Amino acid sequence: MILTVTANPSLDRTLELGGPLRRGEVQRAGVVRAQPGGKGVNVSRTVATAGLATRALLPARPGDPLLAALDDLGLPYDAVSVDDEVRSNVTIAESDGTTTKVNAPGVPLTPEQLDELTTLIRTHAEGAAWVTLCGSLPPGVPHDWYRRIADALMTAGCRVAVDTSGEPLRAAAAGRLDLIKPNEDELAELTGTDPAVFRAALSRNDLGPVVDAASTLVEQIGGNVLATLGARGAALVTRAGTWIATPPPVTPRSTVGAGDSSLAGYLIAQSSGAPAPDCLRHAVAYGSAAAALAGTASPTPDQLNPAGVTVTEFCSPTPSPAKDMS
Repeated sequence: MILTVTANPSLDRTLELGGPLRRGEVQRAGVVRAQPGGKGVNVSRTVATAGLATRALLPARPGDPLLAALDDLGLPYDAVSVDDEVRSNVTIAESDGTTTKVNAPGVPLTPEQLDELTTLIRTHAEGAAWVTLCGSLPPGVPHDWYRRIADALMTAGCRVAVDTSGEPLRAAAAGRLDLIKPNEDELAELTGTDPAVFRAALSRNDLGPVVDAASTLVEQIGGNVLATLGARGAALVTRAGTWIATPPPVTPRSTVGAGDSSLAGYLIAQSSGAPAPDCLRHAVAYGSAAAALAGTASPTPDQLNPAGVTVTEFCSPTPSPAKDMS
């Protein structure tokens, strides 16, 4: 069982344009899609397509359109009732794969609703292979809530993965975790690195700064770091080693949700006992397959190309011998 927690779920609406977005003008969308979303929900959807057991935990009142969409998918979930309809996020997808996303703030949670969600997590975490804490936090939730949940779960022997951003990410990374999945900007923020340093290095195909930053984070959390790098693939840094993966060529349609599919791919492979390089291979295979799909569609196993993913072990450059200055 891979249990996912989405504190701030959404109904993701995608508008596909036949050309570039023209600000200030009226344009017609060729295709309009509505899919249940939020990072944890996306992870559960992808895990379910692989045939593994999963359950999504989230706040949403009975009859909410999001829950109706999950029912249509047959995705197992448990929901804490809230006082309003789950937010809608809008993605505008241009024909060249450029995506613009506008996210609403979400439904506020009362202290009582948050306590109910916390109890729900602890109840379902028993026996789960992984618990993933995903996405932003809605109004009314303290920024260290993920940290407190992770502390309780890890004390109980659960494996915990976190995929969030901003203050919740900094708080979560302040303690022990089994896995954290930052993108390059989030990794820069966590380690106090200027994002321009990463961008310049990656433009030279130099992953040294990313690996160094992720290695610092590994020491901090005691677990693994899966750093997703967009079209460049991903890096997996563990105490046992570091691996780099580059994806096969794909024509991107929407990058929204690709990182969620990467996390799902890693967990799917890890749950089957795959070694670290193969976990990374599946993470990148799932992420690149998701980017080639419209909206936030979850890739199915037959859409993957793991053989097209190149995985190499990363070795730090050997320092040049010191020159004899005598």
